[in-house]
Amino acid sequence: MGGQSGPAALPVGSAGAPWSSGVRRGDDGAVEVAGVGVADVAADHGTPSYILDEADFRARARAYRTAFEAAFAAVGTGVDVYYAGKALLTVAVARWAREEGLRVDTASGGELAVALRAGVPGEAIGLHGNNKSDAEIVRAFEHGVGRIIVDSLAEIDRVAELAVQHGVVAPVMVRVTTGVHAGGHEYISTAHEDQKFGLSVSPASGASGQASRPSGTGTAASGETAGGAASSAVDSPAMAALLRILERPSLRLLGIHSHIGSQILDPDGFEAAARAVLELRAELAARTGVLVGEVDLGGGYGIAYLPGEVALDPERVAKDVASSVADVAARLDTPLPRFSIEPGRAIVGPAGMTLYTVGTVKPVTVGGGDGEPFTRLYVSVDGGMSDNIRPALYGADYHAEIVGRSSDAEPVLARVVGKHCESGDIVVHRVMLPGDVRAGDLLAVAATGAYGRSMASNYNMLLRPPVVAVRDGASRVLIRRETEDDLLGLDQG
Repeated sequence: MGGQSGPAALPVGSAGAPWSSGVRRGDDGAVEVAGVGVADVAADHGTPSYILDEADFRARARAYRTAFEAAFAAVGTGVDVYYAGKALLTVAVARWAREEGLRVDTASGGELAVALRAGVPGEAIGLHGNNKSDAEIVRAFEHGVGRIIVDSLAEIDRVAELAVQHGVVAPVMVRVTTGVHAGGHEYISTAHEDQKFGLSVSPASGASGQASRPSGTGTAASGETAGGAASSAVDSPAMAALLRILERPSLRLLGIHSHIGSQILDPDGFEAAARAVLELRAELAARTGVLVGEVDLGGGYGIAYLPGEVALDPERVAKDVASSVADVAARLDTPLPRFSIEPGRAIVGPAGMTLYTVGTVKPVTVGGGDGEPFTRLYVSVDGGMSDNIRPALYGADYHAEIVGRSSDAEPVLARVVGKHCESGDIVVHRVMLPGDVRAGDLLAVAATGAYGRSMASNYNMLLRPPVVAVRDGASRVLIRRETEDDLLGLDQG
């Protein structure tokens, strides 16, 4: 019954999860966000529109920073919180994150450009990516990016050679895969072995990773590292990468990076991954005398998408992980490193909603044969998979409400669909909506702040919606709506 909820899911007054903290429904059934009525957003900016509650975003950013700073200070170390820009990155969003004390994590040259335009200093930016271009790497050098997360043995050599060419020493971290499978759909679980990210900590695949070492790299003879430890044919790819970096004078090894997945609602995965990373760190220190100073535990903190779901609590996970890493470090007899984390969805997801206008409403009889037939109301809106691909891509569940008026009609089983030429163009798979839903109604989908706009497309040549920020009773456009001139301006005929 994923996505189903009754008419009281968004009651008069404060809405509660999965809506942003600024959402209120009035006695007349009309909804406002941060004091701005959704009808006013529709009138001023049109639909579909992404609506982003600035105060809610800032509050969530602060909550993660303060919770993790307090928990890690209690065990005697520090932590940096990076906002994972891939969830949603605009100049204003990057600026908000920075003003709340966060750093910014980027995953492409375009994301890096946005962070720089926002005034985020290079040293407060991280650059990810499993296939960075030379241009992206060089741009990171030029702007003093604080860390480049390397993702393969070949990339280590390429970053090192580019660093030599540009006369810099590049600060790098090694992304490792710990074998911890966490999160939702297979496509957003990123620490299992059979996927594109990172270097395995498992020695079982070390031989192939070590064998790929090109001749002539580094300065140590006979396969020894700069720290004097001989490399082994059974080194894990992760260990091989760490050793290779230590051989390159143009690279500075900051530490080890781990990311285990997305939409994680159980902190045990973070703790297991942290143990694996700290053990790898201790092994490197035993072999080379180099005890790296930083460990990144990634992001993936889960949120509520449906009424009744409970998001991962930042205070709980911060305390649990801090306690766990302190215990592991004590067992390994190594001092704690400085840590970092990368929440994205957890900050921006609940802060956003997507506002649509209802068009065609059509009852469809479903079932028969072995099952009892029933009627599902198909409610079409003026957007769809081009502004939120996640339901089609991952089967992701969302919640929707009619937000422009009240209704006493009995709720009926509905499916919210888009206007694209695809039967899989589903916005909300299953939800209870008032039986009198009709063309012209305003419908909002909750918790779309993450990955809606950032994964949006022009499929069927639909125009991507604007991102409209709301705060203190006023709205402003962060990203304008696309126009047909934008589409045609790219077409060179």
